[in-house]
Amino acid sequence: MATNRSQNKWRSKNKLVKRQLNVMAKSHVHDHLQRLADDFRLRGKGEAVSLATFITRALMQRADYSDDVAQMLEDLAEAFHRDRDIHSN
Repeated sequence: MATNRSQNKWRSKNKLVKRQLNVMAKSHVHDHLQRLADDFRLRGKGEAVSLATFITRALMQRADYSDDVAQMLEDLAEAFHRDRDIHSN
């Protein structure tokens, strides 16, 4: 755990471009984030969250031009909602 001083230094340095996000998540979510970090040579689970968001945004943009991608995103969202208790916090 970082000290209060180092946390305040980080917040001061990054206040215009970053906000801290602390999220409670199931163990398997942490495991999958770590696997993303390892597989894509990222700096940790925080970057894995950023990558997942980046990929989702890219797929949403691609869905505007591809019915197959749009259907895939819709299917994934439906699957998530159907099994929300398994996938979410």
